[in-house]
Amino acid sequence: MKVSQALTLLPNVEQTVNTKALDKALQQTNDSFGAMLNKAIGDVNSLQSEASKAVESLVTGEAQDLHEVMIAVEKARTSFDLLMEIRNKTVDMYREIMRTQV
Repeated sequence: MKVSQALTLLPNVEQTVNTKALDKALQQTNDSFGAMLNKAIGDVNSLQSEASKAVESLVTGEAQDLHEVMIAVEKARTSFDLLMEIRNKTVDMYREIMRTQV
């Protein structure tokens, strides 16, 4: 089979790629990632606030259970560590993309 014959069997690439649909899909992906990141930041912030309140109540003598305070602090620390790792990986990914475009 000749190359010219093979090319006639392929559908027209311009017809199969709908650029408007692709742009819309990329925008939805960007919006959903941004929304997910904002939600994660909000969750970490609320866990940090809860941990602060738990420590403050322990220091003032309102809370009697040290275990609950430690659990709240560890939840806040773990969620913050996870958020920082997501940030680091995102920055690394961005740098890699920029490096490959040069």
